[in-house]
Amino acid sequence: MTTTKTEAEQEDPCAEVRRGRGRPQARCDEETRGIIFEAARHEFAGSGYAATSMDGVARRAGVSTKTLYRLIPNKAALFEAMITDRMDRFVSVVRLRACDGKDIEKALREALVVCGELILDDDVIMLQRVILGDNEKFPEIAETFYHKAIRRTERTLANWLQAQHERGLIKIDDPEAAAGMLLGMLVFQPQRAVMFGHAQTPGRDELERRAQTVAALFLRGCAP
Repeated sequence: MTTTKTEAEQEDPCAEVRRGRGRPQARCDEETRGIIFEAARHEFAGSGYAATSMDGVARRAGVSTKTLYRLIPNKAALFEAMITDRMDRFVSVVRLRACDGKDIEKALREALVVCGELILDDDVIMLQRVILGDNEKFPEIAETFYHKAIRRTERTLANWLQAQHERGLIKIDDPEAAAGMLLGMLVFQPQRAVMFGHAQTPGRDELERRAQTVAALFLRGCAP
């Protein structure tokens, strides 16, 4: 007798594992990776790259080292996969918010808030401190963060701006340069203040105020 998967189970790769057929509930690899990435983010941010070990990440994640090494072969791959996972989730959120409605200022403000929440996240700032501190010994982690996080954030916002340009809502010649300028206005000052210990991470209200001001200034200069 054959069974047919439900539509929900076809969309969810973990559904059959969770169903369990009477056995104790188990996590699928996708869920386990998510737990590992969260543990790794805290380990890297709290201990630094050099001091973080695969054993420590496994303990924090509550998985065996055998499971960890089966899913992720080494620390460098774990660092890259952790950043890529975070950016994948960020890009999906920006894509969902970017193209709804015709209120360009509101849409830009929302996109900037999402970018700001990522860049000014406490753990992201801590990771940047770690990278700067360990850069001479491990230059590859700086390259990973630059290309997987910094440049990808800029390109995501640049693609959003290009889409609005093509719809005739704004007029810009260089979306990537414009994205860099927007992010600089939004986060440069508060990010530096936090990194040098002169301020706390901005709250949601403050970030929304900054995004509103930045969006208004930008749109005055690129009205079609």
